[in-house]
Amino acid sequence: MNRPNFHVKKGDQVQVITGNHSGSVGKVLAVLPKKERVLIEGVRMIKKHTRKSQDNPQGAIVEREGPIHISNVKLVEQSSKAAKTGKTKPKKKA
Repeated sequence: MNRPNFHVKKGDQVQVITGNHSGSVGKVLAVLPKKERVLIEGVRMIKKHTRKSQDNPQGAIVEREGPIHISNVKLVEQSSKAAKTGKTKPKKKA
């Protein structure tokens, strides 16, 4: 079983490039590799109905982030950090 490699990881700053939320910028909260999706802070807020519990005796409607396909986001370069680039091969010594 090979582990998939993605261009973003948890904590990266990304921008949504397509879809209803295009142009939105946020931090990656989680990467879901099996579904090839990411959760981005403040993007695609959905309403989740919760059951009755001790915390919420009446039940509640909670807003949280929904997943977006990983191909719809791009990495935003930050000036304080070194820019991420593709993989490079080491130079051969002659």
